[in-house]
Amino acid sequence: MDHSLLLTGREPPDLVEIGSLQLERQTAAAFKQMQYAAAQDGFDLQLVSGYRSFERQAAIWRAKLSGMRPVFDARQQKIDLNSLQGFAKLEAVLLYSALPGASRHHWGTDFDLFDAAAVDRDYQIQLLEHEYQAGGPFAPMCEWLKVHAIEFGFFLPYRQYLGGVAAEPWHLSYLPLSGPYLQRFTLSMLQQAIDNADLPEQSLIVAQLPVIFERYVTTICDAPA
Repeated sequence: MDHSLLLTGREPPDLVEIGSLQLERQTAAAFKQMQYAAAQDGFDLQLVSGYRSFERQAAIWRAKLSGMRPVFDARQQKIDLNSLQGFAKLEAVLLYSALPGASRHHWGTDFDLFDAAAVDRDYQIQLLEHEYQAGGPFAPMCEWLKVHAIEFGFFLPYRQYLGGVAAEPWHLSYLPLSGPYLQRFTLSMLQQAIDNADLPEQSLIVAQLPVIFERYVTTICDAPA
């Protein structure tokens, strides 16, 4: 397989169904083991989002830049993108939504999750920090994950804000695969994917691609030792 196509979401990895979503096969097996262990402690770990193709990420990107989907700032307040100019507009979207071709969800190793045992069946997951912080319904799950996730190979690449992607306590990554994938991923791979796409703000993306790659792709939190 051409790894540049896999890493940029233009070809899928070996995927397994997890409910209505998909994960890479090894990741799915490790997730099921973690899910079983968490259940013994009263948690029901369920996916909110798993694998995403380039086109799926592009649809999210287009919807946010067109105003069809909300864009939030670091305080979880909605932003009027029309009030921003140039790279500031892209930065606002990139805080929570990866550039197509640059999402870790392309790899099938990364996913967003919640604790279904902590909320009613009809609860609408928002993926906002207050849901996962102290007092939120998923805070106990987060405490469990801090201790146990690494036992199954998972870590939180965005557990705190480092100047690029916002803190995402719901986002886990399968280190045995995502670690090598990130090392293999290059700016030129992303450049090629973007050159072959048709995205809003394409010329601005191309001009700022080295900055985007450094801040929003390679800048992540270290995995636990």
